[in-house]
Amino acid sequence: MTEGAETKPARVVVADDQTVVREGIVMLLGLLPGVEVVGAAGDGEEAVELVAALAPDVVLMDLRMPRCDGVEATRRIRADHPGTQVVVLTTFADDESLFPALKAGARGYLTKDAGGEEIVRAVQSVLSGDAGLSPSIQRRLLERLSDPEPPQSAPAEAPDGLTAREVEVLALIAEGLTNQEIARELHVSTATVKTHINNLFAKTGIKDRAQAVRYAYAKGLVRPPMGGVT
Repeated sequence: MTEGAETKPARVVVADDQTVVREGIVMLLGLLPGVEVVGAAGDGEEAVELVAALAPDVVLMDLRMPRCDGVEATRRIRADHPGTQVVVLTTFADDESLFPALKAGARGYLTKDAGGEEIVRAVQSVLSGDAGLSPSIQRRLLERLSDPEPPQSAPAEAPDGLTAREVEVLALIAEGLTNQEIARELHVSTATVKTHINNLFAKTGIKDRAQAVRYAYAKGLVRPPMGGVT
């Protein structure tokens, strides 16, 4: 690596739909050496457009954003602009957020409690060809590799042609969660939850949430509370 390459700051785009968070990250990185923020996006669609226009070295990508979420934006950026790396910077460190993002092509994954220096290290790591993962994320990956069989959230053969995701939604309905609460639990939009509910109602002939609870218990998809179901 030449001396010029060593001192040249990494050109970074920050993508986050929360204005306060986005501006805070931009301000934080502006105080640190080795990084130059060249753009900021309020959603995944804008992030893709900025990458096409600015050709940054790295995008710091939130996951839950409108129009185009972080996973889809990562997939599009890595497919169309392979010279730009993606480091996920998100509130969520659950498997459902982590593994789709990495499969989409993200080379780094940090949670938003990461400090500025940790973010810069992750940016420099992905640019040098390494992975930019926080220690907690590395542990999650090692645990997943050591136990490759993921926990089953639904039976292998779900009744009435239900998908695994529809069974998940049904189980959360049985727990008494609202659509908004289910959306937060699964890290998807409320509209997506409604689509899953409409699909599972159509497949099973269920008419309302009370019937959904009874169906879930009858099919053994969830365990009834002590005392059974009346």
